[in-house]
Amino acid sequence: MGVSGSGKTTVGENLAQLLGAQFLDADWLHSHDNLESMAAGRPLSDQQREPWLHAVGENLREASEDAHDLVIACSALRRRYRDVLRTYVPDVYFVFLDATPELLRERVTTRQHEFMPASLLESQLATLEPLGTDEHGVREDSAKTPEQIVRDVIDGLS
Repeated sequence: MGVSGSGKTTVGENLAQLLGAQFLDADWLHSHDNLESMAAGRPLSDQQREPWLHAVGENLREASEDAHDLVIACSALRRRYRDVLRTYVPDVYFVFLDATPELLRERVTTRQHEFMPASLLESQLATLEPLGTDEHGVREDSAKTPEQIVRDVIDGLS
């Protein structure tokens, strides 16, 4: 979990590969309207996010019921969004990729993203509620290399 540019996809793909798990980018589950809105630089409302969060949760539940390991790259910016995901899988484990706004700005302005313009970073930072100490998961500094983050997560899960 984390804002745009925090490394969710890169870390998630690497983590899934090391765990022998399936990888899913939650962005793939957005509606066409949501993608168009973001591409136009308009932040999503909670109402727009709601069906998407439930789609992410359904994928988590299906993987859990089928006893398949699944790593999902998902912003999950607010606690209440993570609460929705926990209604599907109560023990879902979050890896919060945290970074300074300066590092995030550098990353998003130097990359090309299909529907997530750099202009949306500020709204994501304003929306972000960091992982709480009572939430199942870990905070990782995304200034570290993806390989180091994955090693730390694996070590923490062990």
